[in-house]
Amino acid sequence: MTGKKSKRGGDKAIQNWIDEQLKGRSCTIVLIGEKTAGRKWINYEIEKSWNSKKGVVGIYIHNLKDKDGNQSKKGRNPFDDFTINVNGVNKKLSNIVKAYDPPYTTSTFVYDYIKNNLASWVEEAIKIRNEY
Repeated sequence: MTGKKSKRGGDKAIQNWIDEQLKGRSCTIVLIGEKTAGRKWINYEIEKSWNSKKGVVGIYIHNLKDKDGNQSKKGRNPFDDFTINVNGVNKKLSNIVKAYDPPYTTSTFVYDYIKNNLASWVEEAIKIRNEY
């Protein structure tokens, strides 16, 4: 099932599509754009991934150029919207899950930075998740 077919099938079809995409995965990478935080299906994916004991990592993408060559504004951290209980203490998920903001403004440098660090970020996210 493709994303377009999922939309036509309503919320349950979208949820099933996301669930299917998460099967067999050990980590979820959330690409953080200008309008990522607070979106229903982003929240679902984060919650489902965390509750399924998957590593979760965020990567800010505001300095990558879109198809028209434009860069967007930096979005807020979607992990700020989640609180988990750790040994009787409520903590924001953003204090546990890392969200990387590449230190460049040139799109090609940002892309290369992400490409060169992605594997280690995923491994780190899995390690962090195993601690909670």
